[in-house]
Amino acid sequence: VVDGTIVGTTAKGSPNSFLCSDKEYGDFELEFEVKVHNRLNSGVQIRSQTKDGTNEGRVNGPQVEIESSGKNGAEAGYVYGEATGRGWLTPKERLKPHKHLKDGEWNKYRVVAKGPRIQTWINGEPIEDLTDEAIYKTHPKGFIGLQVHGVGNNGPFDVAWRNIRIKDLK
Repeated sequence: VVDGTIVGTTAKGSPNSFLCSDKEYGDFELEFEVKVHNRLNSGVQIRSQTKDGTNEGRVNGPQVEIESSGKNGAEAGYVYGEATGRGWLTPKERLKPHKHLKDGEWNKYRVVAKGPRIQTWINGEPIEDLTDEAIYKTHPKGFIGLQVHGVGNNGPFDVAWRNIRIKDLK
């Protein structure tokens, strides 16, 4: 924690790493602010798991993408299936680069997960409204995980989160 923010910094050669909640969430509303280095891809895992429910093994489950817009826009706010074998959960025809994430600035995300439906917003702009019965069947609840994406031999790059709020939806 640095100046009231959670900061994750890449290390050369390290794999993806995650800071995960102890509590599991099913239906919830998550809000946070994030600032990401313009060369780093990151994300927030939702309803995620590890192998056999231990702290060992690969984090897997839905991930809300965090990625700087760059010159041509990016896929920030869309939903990816981290280590699920499916790749993007957002259908290809809706996976359109956009510039709603402001590079080098704090950006406000909102995520609502209710049943098989996952909705996302960035800076008040709706990004995704996904209903995916298959991922809900395998991941109806799980932890929230802040991702620092592996970068090979590049970096170091950082990502910071603040004002994280989560509310259970019953």
